[in-house]
Amino acid sequence: MSSSILGTRHQHWPDEPACAAAAQALAGREPLRQAFVELHGPLGAGKTTFVRHLLRALGVEGSVKSPTYALLEPYQIDHEGGARTPVAHFDFYRFDDPQEWEDAGFRDVFATPGLKLVEWPDKAADFLPTPDLRISIDPQPDESRDVRFDAHTARGVRLLP
Repeated sequence: MSSSILGTRHQHWPDEPACAAAAQALAGREPLRQAFVELHGPLGAGKTTFVRHLLRALGVEGSVKSPTYALLEPYQIDHEGGARTPVAHFDFYRFDDPQEWEDAGFRDVFATPGLKLVEWPDKAADFLPTPDLRISIDPQPDESRDVRFDAHTARGVRLLP
């Protein structure tokens, strides 16, 4: 999928606390609650770790597990006054059957409000809308991470660090 990049930012995460701080900062941006965020990077890059820190920063309690086998893990963000925002955390690493997209109702999930976080989006690229924000995590030999944030929508621009 090719879409225009409206803005880009770079960060260097020397360690996991830097990853957690980036997740905390992103969680504080109100547009995130209705965003579609893609996470790119090789196995072991830290995509799920970033999502775990992000969900914790958004107030999700309990286990935050990788949806590698289930493809989707749903969560809820509670707000003051009892409002709730749904969160869908996808991992398409093992996705290989387009019929699974329809059978699992993923089209419906993307059509509803809420935050969508997608690891390995290239595996389902034909089915996904344009992301608001694409986060690319590049592991370095010293265990640090170089991270690129690309905004593809106006909402994504408001999410840039």
